[in-house]
Amino acid sequence: MEDPYNRCDWGAKTPLTMKYHDERWCKPMHEEQELFAMLSLEIMSSGLSWSLILDKETGMRQAFDQFNPEVVATYDQPKIDELLKNPSIIRNTMKVNAIVQNAQAFLAIVQEIGSFDAYIWSFSDYQPIVHHATKFKDIPAQSKLSETISKDFKKRGFRFVGPVIVYSYLQSIGIYNDHLEGCPWKYTH
Repeated sequence: MEDPYNRCDWGAKTPLTMKYHDERWCKPMHEEQELFAMLSLEIMSSGLSWSLILDKETGMRQAFDQFNPEVVATYDQPKIDELLKNPSIIRNTMKVNAIVQNAQAFLAIVQEIGSFDAYIWSFSDYQPIVHHATKFKDIPAQSKLSETISKDFKKRGFRFVGPVIVYSYLQSIGIYNDHLEGCPWKYTH
């Protein structure tokens, strides 16, 4: 797909990737339920293409009660079994179980700190971190920050949150701004 707007290379592949790139990727996010939703979608994307996740996002949001962590945290085995039969989601037992456990860990942070937003953004002093790559290959898959958060997540009971998934998560919620230099969406948040 030809892109007259000079988006980041991956952001012009399909209409859904364009919409995600232009409207959500690397834009600071602070709404609690969306912070949980994006973590869950990043977990689902492990080993898969982001385009597939975007194709299935609506179905996954419906199946997981819009990723409301208070609801997801209560899922029992019959609900998990129901999810694993649902063709509109990524039917991976480890990922589905991780999302349920992560909802519980997410709520524990909210209970302890007051909000997940305050917790996650504290790692960057509540400011986006803007990188200045000119080529997508220059953007790392992980960083010291994603390693630190991954370790803290795991200590708090989160699963499926290695430093690579956490790095992608930080991009998806705008802590990292990895739009390439020259991309018109780099500074539009």
